[in-house]
Formats: sequence, structure tokens, C-alpha cells
Amino acid sequence: MSEHQHRQASKEHQPHAIHEETTKGPHDPKIINPKLSSDIAYWSKEFGVTGDALHEAIRSHGTHVDKVRAALHPTKTA
Repeated sequence: MSEHQHRQASKEHQPHAIHEETTKGPHDPKIINPKLSSDIAYWSKEFGVTGDALHEAIRSHGTHVDKVRAALHPTKTA
């Protein structure tokens, strides 16, 4: 078996890693911690905005989830 065939064969027999979709919740469900990248990622996805837009809303309206939600989506209610 040539080296190329050996590498190809070993690739074919290696099991694939199981991809688990884990949805972590926020650190605190009522407060957004702008210093935690996990909070920024979670709340950006939750509100459908970029991290930059979320940071701007936090700078203007504070870290309380309801206030940030109201600022980002004024017509939606919690």
C-alpha cells in the first residue's frame, strides 16, 4: 500500500466527531454582562442584532434585558 493509499484509507475509517448543538443560556436572565462574550453571543442571537449593535444599546440604555430589548425592538413586548 502506498503512503497516499494508507492516508486515504485511514481517513475513511476515522469516525467523525459528533456535533452537538448546545444552547447555553445567559449568565443572568435579567442582566446582560457586556464583558462576557457568551452573554454578547447569546443576546445578539436572541435579539437578532450584531454584537456591536448590542454593545451600543447597552451603552445607551444599561444592561437590563428588558430595557435593551425595548431599545432594540420598540414595537415588540416582552
